[in-house]
Amino acid sequence: RYGRRPLGPREQDEYVAAMASVARRLGAEDPPVTRAGLTARIAAYRPELRSTPEARATTRFLLAEPPLPAPALAPYALLAAAAVELLPPWARSPLELPYRTRLLLPVGRAGGRAVTAAVRWAVPAPPAPPVHPAV
Repeated sequence: RYGRRPLGPREQDEYVAAMASVARRLGAEDPPVTRAGLTARIAAYRPELRSTPEARATTRFLLAEPPLPAPALAPYALLAAAAVELLPPWARSPLELPYRTRLLLPVGRAGGRAVTAAVRWAVPAPPAPPVHPAV
C-alpha cells in the first residue's frame, strides 16, 4: 500500500517469495511463497490467535510509549496508525489500541503516504544494479 506504486499479482507473489527466503534463513519452516499461500496460512492460524497480556503490552510499547526523541513522535504516530490501519478489524480490535492511535486511524492511510513520501524524498534511492552486456 505504501510503495511507489501498487504491486501487480505477479509482483505480490515475488515479494512474498522473497520474504519467505528471509523467513527460512531466520529459521521458519515452510513459509508460504505466494500471496494465496500467505492468505491461506493466515486464515488457518486465525482460530488460534488470542489477545494476550504480552501482545497488549507490545501494542502499548509500540504505539503509546515508543522510546523516540520528541521530533520523531508525530511522524512515528502517523506511521503507527498506518500500520494499524492495515490490520483487518478482527486482528485490530483485541489489541486494546491506545486512544491516540484510535484517533489517528481515520488519517492513518493519508499519514502513512505522507511520511513514506517524505522518507523517499529524504533518502536517496539505491543505485540501479549494473547491466551486464550479453556475452
